[in-house]
Amino acid sequence: MNTRTLTQEQVESLAEHIENAELNAHDITKVTNDYPTMTFADAYDIQWEIRRRKEARGNKIIGMKMGLTSWAKMAQMGVETPVYGFLADYFSVPDGGEIDTSKLIHPKIEAEIAFVTKAPLRGPGCHIGDVLAATDFVIPAVEVIDSRYENFKFDLISVVADNASSTRFITGGRMARLDSLDLKTLGVVVEINGRVVEVGAGAAVLGHPASSVAMLANMLGERGEHIPAGTFIMTGGITAAVTVNKGDNVTVRYQELGSVSATFS
Repeated sequence: MNTRTLTQEQVESLAEHIENAELNAHDITKVTNDYPTMTFADAYDIQWEIRRRKEARGNKIIGMKMGLTSWAKMAQMGVETPVYGFLADYFSVPDGGEIDTSKLIHPKIEAEIAFVTKAPLRGPGCHIGDVLAATDFVIPAVEVIDSRYENFKFDLISVVADNASSTRFITGGRMARLDSLDLKTLGVVVEINGRVVEVGAGAAVLGHPASSVAMLANMLGERGEHIPAGTFIMTGGITAAVTVNKGDNVTVRYQELGSVSATFS
């Protein structure tokens, strides 16, 4: 899984190709069509190159996200581990804010729990106890995902290269300390235009959302990276992803954590 098949030149060229699709909101065919031997290591090299390109342009990386964090989804995709991506500053939308659909291709939303750390977390060997001890607080978040691949035709390696479909996120509601919540049973309700479209509970994320953060630390450790103190981490969808359209009002209600809302304009 960690072997590489792409040259640095190919990595840089693919990073530019995929990032341009994101920045210009146009879809592309999955990159493994042209590079069928591409590995996960190659895909993460492309993702880190996209991250480098954004930072070189003056964007700040303000957090990380995990995807594919339900056991059912992993089994469905035939993979044994979730995937991660990074969050750039311009991805952040305030609670109640507007999201411009003209800058997106085919957006979907997922209800998530986000963690903010107060101590660094390093893999390998990071476990849920380490995460609970290093967590400052949790806060509700709604992730907007937007695969850059046409007609949602992709494989997991292509998704990783596409920064795990990251595009926007909304945070709001109330922050809370871990000792005041049971994250396994914490319920969420997703409403679009006042109609309930999804419900779920925190246990949908690897049994406990903190497991997702531990897995992220261990995956980053494979690249010699870690989770610094003060990192914002979205732990993965509690609910299935729901398609949103221009004009939609989205509200996600979280048990004990208030609600998060946005309008797609």
